[in-house]
Amino acid sequence: MSGSLSTSIRKSAGLLAVLVLLVLVFGFSLDRFLTLATLRSVLNQIPAITFASVGMTFVLLTGGIDLSVGSVLALTSAAVGVMMGTWKWPFIATIPVAMMIGAACGSLNGAVTVAARIPSFIVTLGMLQVARGVALLSTQSRPIFIGKSVEGLAAPLPGIGISIAFLLSISFVILGHLILRQSVFGRYCTALGSNEQALKMSGVDARWIRLIVFLLSGVCASVAGLIETSRLSTGSPGEARGFELLAIASAVIGGTSLSGGRGSVVSTFFGVLIITVLQQGLAHAGAGEGTKYVITGAVTVLAVCLDSWRSRQSA
Repeated sequence: MSGSLSTSIRKSAGLLAVLVLLVLVFGFSLDRFLTLATLRSVLNQIPAITFASVGMTFVLLTGGIDLSVGSVLALTSAAVGVMMGTWKWPFIATIPVAMMIGAACGSLNGAVTVAARIPSFIVTLGMLQVARGVALLSTQSRPIFIGKSVEGLAAPLPGIGISIAFLLSISFVILGHLILRQSVFGRYCTALGSNEQALKMSGVDARWIRLIVFLLSGVCASVAGLIETSRLSTGSPGEARGFELLAIASAVIGGTSLSGGRGSVVSTFFGVLIITVLQQGLAHAGAGEGTKYVITGAVTVLAVCLDSWRSRQSA
């Protein structure tokens, strides 16, 4: 395990260099950026996007895409808001329901994609609208304040200043890496994205792999929804608009190919860090939301261009 993980980290040396460069640029140009408080802020911001980006990595590896993760996150957050704020459920009781919401949305994405042979782009675009609509209808389009009873997951732990959610996200990155690199399922995901016909000729039913990766993406989005609800102390049906683009950007910046067949969970995590540090640095510099969108979008397009160039070089 440790050897495989260290090898993946070494292969991500370029991403690590970009991350260090970003930190140095912001650190020398902005006051109070290179502080322990900023580090803790970055680490406590990444759990939700980390879970969603790891799930997205598996979907992209198979040649698919999931545009619904932001809306599934919002639906989960709205559901937790209703369960805790209106029905007075304890937080622990909402977790399995939230996971089932994500699993249902992901399974429906996968089932329609496989059964109807419709591109996942179209299917998940539809789910983006449906899940967001259900979230708004279930809360009458209003956030539901919950309060301290939901804050434990995302609150900084005394003494170390980082959250349980961050520790869980790191554990999930390691688990995702092991599944991708050391399991048969992980190899099938990569093979499906690189050469589906060869995989079918070897006797593997590719339909089940697609179903599983979309289910995984849905569950990851719901976990992200639980984390964001905990962080905001509120069930918000309008939360995470554009979140799916951040998840895709993190995976692509990490080297995952949009055409499938190539990717790494560890590299995706570095992509998450790069996106988060970039946004945190821009916020410190006083940049508005528009500026952050423009720069993040430009970085994503650059990463896609690099991916296209690499694909042509290897062809």
